[in-house]
Amino acid sequence: MNDTIDLHSYVNSAQQSLSELWLHLSDNLFDTANATQIVIIVAIFILVKFLIQPRLIVLLSNAAKNTLLPYSIKKPIFALRTISGDLAWLILQKMAIGIAVAFEHPVGILTIVTSLLTAWVIIRMVTLLVQNRTLSLSISIFAWSIAALNIFGLLDPTIELLDSWFVVIGEVRVSPLFALKIIIFTWLFFWVANSISDVIEKMLGRSKSLTPSIRVLTVKLSTFTLYAIAFIIATSAAGIDLTALAVFTGALGVGLGFGLQKIFSNLVSGILLLMDKAIKPGDVISIGQDSFGWVNYLGARYVSVITRDGIEYLIPNEELITQRVENWSYSDDKVRLRIAIGIAYKSDVRKAMQLTIDSANEVERVLKDPEPRCQLRGFGDSSVDLELRIWIDDPINGRANVISDVLLNVWDKFHEHDIKIPFPQRDLHINTVLEQERIADVVEQMRTPDDKQ
Repeated sequence: MNDTIDLHSYVNSAQQSLSELWLHLSDNLFDTANATQIVIIVAIFILVKFLIQPRLIVLLSNAAKNTLLPYSIKKPIFALRTISGDLAWLILQKMAIGIAVAFEHPVGILTIVTSLLTAWVIIRMVTLLVQNRTLSLSISIFAWSIAALNIFGLLDPTIELLDSWFVVIGEVRVSPLFALKIIIFTWLFFWVANSISDVIEKMLGRSKSLTPSIRVLTVKLSTFTLYAIAFIIATSAAGIDLTALAVFTGALGVGLGFGLQKIFSNLVSGILLLMDKAIKPGDVISIGQDSFGWVNYLGARYVSVITRDGIEYLIPNEELITQRVENWSYSDDKVRLRIAIGIAYKSDVRKAMQLTIDSANEVERVLKDPEPRCQLRGFGDSSVDLELRIWIDDPINGRANVISDVLLNVWDKFHEHDIKIPFPQRDLHINTVLEQERIADVVEQMRTPDDKQ
């Protein structure tokens, strides 16, 4: 019942305020003082729209194109172009009010327009910092409504109305005004925390004295800390007593422990990976048979691994902790590659081994120290099996391409020095006690009709 009375009171108060304003404007709209103010407002708008704003945009564009200015200064200049016209209009409106007051001229309409314009300029400046167009438009409409209610004297009645509808949950008084405060303060402080985190990440990214793992770990810890501080400040600013949420946070912790176990496991695993420096951006790793490539990004929940085919795998951090991982560049970038080579039994083995070593030394990516070596691995069914072992120190550039270059050189040198590369072959020997005529009959039956012709 009280809520209905509050709503009726608010509606009556709003109607009364608007009626008084309408009566004042309708009775005095066309008198000399008000007509003069309207003419001044229209004249300033036309002056700004068609004369001042185009020149300001050109001036600011030229200033932003100055190559000597850092990006941190260029970005605000580009943003200022958007509101240059509104800002010029506001300045001229303020000057007009000052002149009118000096000559003791009424400034009622000028003051209302200037107040609305001030709110609009502030709103535009704030929303320029928000990249999402829908969110930016929502903030503009909300802030404009607040400013308009304040100018027409309806802000306090609106706040009282929103606060009059409430539900008590435990020791917390929940109302539409309370929910609105929570949303606004949470978004604002989390946005500030995210912006500070981005600045820290960019600053650390330019640092040459810190290792990649230390940079990522510092960014993650600072981000978590900033978000925690933002949450505490937002709840305090909204008027929430944190002690009243003890039971709720306890229940939430139990729920997170069961329902979000994997998510928090990945978060903790990511921090452990960074702390022990097991994996860092740029490392070449292999997990199983499919996920081979270099680490592109260490996220809060996953690691991005890009293969030589350009495929990007998002591997949960927990798998890197619980499974076997081959890190080819953990303590040293040097990697040994084994290349299997077969030669015919009639070829000179020692000469072939030297030729494979010479072929490897001619490839730029193959290291001279440790030097390439060739080993005799065994005698196969059709070939003498050799194994060429080479070292590289840039596994991030791939393995298959350097192996291909070595094998091409081996192919050329083998052909130059008459080293034969065998192919599978079988010799069939027939030992039988059958008579010669019987063998001839068997051979005759095996012949095809074309052979008989």
